Amino acid sequence: PLYWSERRIFVNGYKEMYLRLFNRVTDALELLDRGEADRARELLISAQREAEEMFIAQPGAESEA
Repeated sequence: PLYWSERRIFVNGYKEMYLRLFNRVTDALELLDRGEADRARELLISAQREAEEMFIAQPGAESEA
């Protein structure tokens, strides 16, 4: 089990992942509105990879997967 400090780090990490992913999705939607589907797709793929890397780097992530 995760200790309190590790849990707090884990939750803070999720918050950061969520905010980054949310902002990237917002940016991608703006690109789609401007007809830039290819750039939006690239941005979403990049955001997905970044969020995955952040998740894997979290303490205890391997026990949560």
